[in-house]
Amino acid sequence: MKYVIKALLGLGLLAGVSSTAALAADYTPEPVVTASNFYIRGDLGWSWLDTVNNNDGVFLLGGGLGYKFNENLRTDARVDYAGVGSDNHEFGSVLGNVYFDIPTNSIVTPYVGAGLGYGWSDDRGDNESGVTYALMAGVEVNLTDNLSADVGYRFRQIIDSDTYANEALVGLRYSF
Repeated sequence: MKYVIKALLGLGLLAGVSSTAALAADYTPEPVVTASNFYIRGDLGWSWLDTVNNNDGVFLLGGGLGYKFNENLRTDARVDYAGVGSDNHEFGSVLGNVYFDIPTNSIVTPYVGAGLGYGWSDDRGDNESGVTYALMAGVEVNLTDNLSADVGYRFRQIIDSDTYANEALVGLRYSF
């Protein structure tokens, strides 16, 4: 009796293993999604800030959240602050930007863009603020499926103001 039970258990296990293998042969895995269309970005750079009282070079820090609609069109909302100069000059902005990525079928993608939003400036107590625009151009380099490096130029100005900046930026974009 003991041998019959062991034989039946062995046959049951063998039948389970073979049916599982048959099911596994029919299994088609889901495609791997590497990135969504949303991204976050962070930038460091240098701003040649021209304000009412002075022309000064200052450190720039920025970041934002964006969405890529297709291979050519993306947009982001970003906050930037240029300041910490020796003469206490600063220029901040909150901008909505639109970019056109020029297709190259390689890991390097040039782009142009424009932005509109609100900006403020403090130059030795002389404050200005108002509608601000930006014009951008640069190159994105894909490092992985989710991560890219960005090197670019931006011109930013408060409309009807003497405050504007020419800026060189280096940053990272991470798609999630």
